[in-house]
Amino acid sequence: MKMSSALRAALLALITFAGTLLSSASHADEGFVQLTIYKAGWIIGGSGGSGSLTFRGRTYSLSTGGLDYGLVFGGSKTVLRGRVSNIYRPSDVAGVYGAAGAGLAVGRGARAIVLTNQKGAVLELSGSQTGLMANADLSGLAITMR
Repeated sequence: MKMSSALRAALLALITFAGTLLSSASHADEGFVQLTIYKAGWIIGGSGGSGSLTFRGRTYSLSTGGLDYGLVFGGSKTVLRGRVSNIYRPSDVAGVYGAAGAGLAVGRGARAIVLTNQKGAVLELSGSQTGLMANADLSGLAITMR
């Protein structure tokens, strides 16, 4: 069976492109993130906090801030821990993460969330939330390196 040279070239280009995508994804690394976020609001809410990223044996300081819009009432402190994946360098964790969510915390409760930023970094976090907070909102969380 003879394959035309154009078909052979297209197939070779497709295999090369797929190999490039797979090899570049394999170089991505992961790290450990810990964040403490304070949130308060009445209709419009705000949040701020700090944390750290441990990546390739080094620890980097992080700052967080964000806005919430929707049904937001109360105040809370949330401590989250987990991993960040698909990063090549520490600065890849910095960026804007968006989420839609709903929740109710009276006293102490559990919290888990998965977020992605514009660089492709994926945060998988869980932890605890303390305070009085009711929310059904759209929120944005910005993480910056300090």
